[in-house]
Parts: sequence; structure tokens; C-alpha cells
Amino acid sequence: MAKKIPTPTGEKIEREYTVALRRYFVRVPRYKRVNRAIKGLKEFLAQHMKIRDRDLKKIKLDVYLNEFMWARGIKKPPVRVTVKVVKQGDIVNVSLADMPAKLKFKKAREEKRETKAMEMAQQKKSFMDKAKEATKKPTEGDAVVQPDTLKGTSEDEKKEKQADNLKVTGEQEKKSAVVEAGDKMNKAAAKQAKHQSGGKTKAPKHLQRKALAKGF
Repeated sequence: MAKKIPTPTGEKIEREYTVALRRYFVRVPRYKRVNRAIKGLKEFLAQHMKIRDRDLKKIKLDVYLNEFMWARGIKKPPVRVTVKVVKQGDIVNVSLADMPAKLKFKKAREEKRETKAMEMAQQKKSFMDKAKEATKKPTEGDAVVQPDTLKGTSEDEKKEKQADNLKVTGEQEKKSAVVEAGDKMNKAAAKQAKHQSGGKTKAPKHLQRKALAKGF
């Protein structure tokens, strides 16, 4: 008896099936028909693709296939569907073989959006990288200032500012001293004039009449 040669786990198998779904949902209540049709499709593929233990979780339906199954509502699933099946390892990916025009347009639009978003992300990344390089590398002709020189310049500037402040304060003190001396001199001169004049002279209240001498 010849032994079966096991197929390698990484082998890729592609097949195409046309599955009649009516027998799966015909005896099911109307509000469960689409769910039962999807489950029947998975059972059919698990049997024909030889999935171990008939595990339905290993069968992955495409987004557009799922949308095709739900297109007419939960009560009216499609009677038959043609699918493309790709098995790699233990995982089976299922997609529509003949996609309707509406779904084709939707798929093309979403792919275009994804490519545009990827291009925008790459442009943004390249722009950010260029900006980082520009900030890191100094431009040609610019002198590189060492931190020690920066410290020296800052200390020199501080010293110059302190000297300027001292000059300004000295000038202000000189001006105030000159003003004070002038005020003192004015006060002393006023006191001397007051003492010499003997104080304030009072004007007479009434004028005295004097008689003229006779003989004129």
C-alpha cells in the first residue's frame, strides 16, 4: 500500500467554485436566510478544500463577497455564487470570481484612495526627514560657534552692561549733588539779605500831613 505524501504547509492552492445556496437556506426562517447561506458556503468550502476538523473559522470571506451576499437584505440571499478560493497553509481566502460593476467601481475607488493616502504619507515623511537634516547640518559659510566662545561673549556683555549702569548712576549722583549745592547757596543768600534789611518793613497805614513853612 502506497503511502500518501503530505503536501507542504506553505503550498498555495487556487480553485474556482460555483456554489448553489438555495438548499442551505430554503428551510430556514426568512430573517436567518443570509446567515445560513454564508454558513452553507463555508461548509461547502471546508469539505472540498479538505480543512482539518471542518473548522469554519479558517475560512475568510472577502469584504466584497460579504457585501454581495447582503446586497438584497437578510431575507433574499443570492441563489448561487461563483467564488475564487486560495488556500495557503490552513487558511482559506474566498473572494468573488465575477464581481458586479457596482462593486468593481467601489473597489477601484477605495484602492485609489489608499494609494493616494500612501503617497501623501511618503511625501510627508520625506519632507520631515529633509527638515530634520536641515536643522542638524549647518549651512556653508556659516561659522560654527563653540559653546566656550558663547559663554565668553555672554560674560563680556554682562560686564559691559554693569559698567554702563555704574556710569549712569555716577552721573545721576553728580547732578543731584550740584542741584543740592545750588539750593543751599540760594537759601544762604536769602538769609543774609533778610538780616541786612532788618526784616520786613511795614508800610504806614495813614499818610502824615505836614504844614508848609510860612514865608514862601
